[in-house]
Amino acid sequence: MTSDQPRFRLLFIVAAIVLMTVAAPGLGLGLSAAPGPPASSFTWPLDPPPTVSRPFEQPPGPYAAGHRGVDLVAEPGARVLAAASGTVVFAGRVVDRGVVSIRHGPALRSTYEPLEPSVGVGEEVAAGQVIGTLLAGHRGCPGPACLHWGLRRGGAYLDPLLTLTPLRVRLLPH
Repeated sequence: MTSDQPRFRLLFIVAAIVLMTVAAPGLGLGLSAAPGPPASSFTWPLDPPPTVSRPFEQPPGPYAAGHRGVDLVAEPGARVLAAASGTVVFAGRVVDRGVVSIRHGPALRSTYEPLEPSVGVGEEVAAGQVIGTLLAGHRGCPGPACLHWGLRRGGAYLDPLLTLTPLRVRLLPH
C-alpha cells in the first residue's frame, strides 16, 4: 500500500459522511431517515424559468424571522405548475390569498401562493401540471406578481431552489 492510499481512503470516507449528514437530508437523496423524491425530479413552478426576487433565508429558530421559501417574478395570470408529482393536501384560501400545498412522499411538501387554485384536495398531480393561476398582490414583490414557492421536510423549511440542481460529488486527486 502506498502512502497516498490511506489518505485517499480517509478523504473518501469524510466526503461520504458529509454527503449523508449535510446534503442528503435537505435534498431527499434517499440517504436520510425521511425519504423523498430525488432532487432531479423537481422542475420550476413557472414556465419559462423565472427570476428569483427574494431568496430563501433559513430562520434561526421555528418562530424566528426568515423567508421560508423563494419569491419568483412573473405576470398575473401566469400558469403555476406542480414542481414535482404528488398529492394535493390543501387548495384554498389562507387569510386573503389562495394557497396550494402538495405532498411529495411521506415527509416532503411544497407550497405555492398567491394563486387561484385549479386543483382540489386529494388530487394526484404530475410534475409540470397546472395547479392554478398566479394572482397579483404578494407583499414586497418588485414586479407585477410574484409566486412564493416553499418547501418543507416535516417541520423543517428547505430552499426549494436546491431541488432544481442535482448534487454532484467529485473526488479530486490529492
